[in-house]
Amino acid sequence: MLFPVLVHKDPQSCFGVTIPDIPGCFTAGDSIDEAIRNVQEAVECHLQGATSVPQPSPIEKHLANPEYRDGIWVMVDIDFSFLRQKHRRINITVPADVLHTVDRLAKHRGLSRSALLVQAAKKFCETSREPV
Repeated sequence: MLFPVLVHKDPQSCFGVTIPDIPGCFTAGDSIDEAIRNVQEAVECHLQGATSVPQPSPIEKHLANPEYRDGIWVMVDIDFSFLRQKHRRINITVPADVLHTVDRLAKHRGLSRSALLVQAAKKFCETSREPV
């Protein structure tokens, strides 16, 4: 589904992306291309556990908003199939100091504990050289 996103850049910063139709969801990248590529991952992290798919607004609605006057608009195709995945509750044992670190990092990134652990597990699986 195509969503309008705003790509912006402040001096001395990387390129930021705001997704107005998904409040609070944003990402960044060292280049415009990287920032746009990061939109899918940002949406997946932001909507982890959500039960409904947000709908895009007409871009004209956002063009009229002075909050979004600086930057360039790009239409990005966002795949929401991740919302249809079944989730399973599990019980794990974690050392208290590790859990404290996980909770602090999750809060810093605006994620739930579960979303951070899933993100870390996915990254570990992607980089693992062991056969799965």
